[in-house]
Amino acid sequence: MAKVKGTVVVNVERCKGCDLCVVSCPCDVLELQPHDVNLKGYHYVYMKNEEACIGCANCGYVCP
Repeated sequence: MAKVKGTVVVNVERCKGCDLCVVSCPCDVLELQPHDVNLKGYHYVYMKNEEACIGCANCGYVCP
């Protein structure tokens, strides 16, 4: 069976850096940006390992 590929799109300006999506990812794809912050002053999530994403959408389900 083929791997399902999805595209995670992070809305940087709405991200509050809660880390829920990072913890919920079974493939260790997401990580909090350690240095940069968005306009609201939060560290935001970025895809550190885009190729490992299996498109499970766990990150989207837990995002507040």
